Amino acid sequence: QVQLVESGGGLVQPGGSLRLSCAPSESIFNFNAMGWYRQAPGKQRELVARINVGGRTDYADSVKARFTISRDNAENTMYLQMNSLRPEDTAVYYCNANILSQNFWGQGTQVTVSS
Repeated sequence: QVQLVESGGGLVQPGGSLRLSCAPSESIFNFNAMGWYRQAPGKQRELVARINVGGRTDYADSVKARFTISRDNAENTMYLQMNSLRPEDTAVYYCNANILSQNFWGQGTQVTVSS
């Protein structure tokens, strides 16, 4: 069973930055893709950003030019750098990893953007 350990959430003021980390229990190169999803209260879980094994990235329109997904092969960790945060970015953020038809999820980390 793949485990994904997230860290880096917290409380930040509007306009601030946070970096989320996701460390899988096996090599990141075992996954077809990894990504970040978020779920705000009363809303469906939505894709924020993802990166495939070849390094191609995709972003939700709402976070383009503000968020950057990346991975560090040496650290075997995926990151989400979040800049210019807005109150509407407040949500629980989940790390996701996909191997063929199987999806694995982290436990989630809370991001709250508020003054």
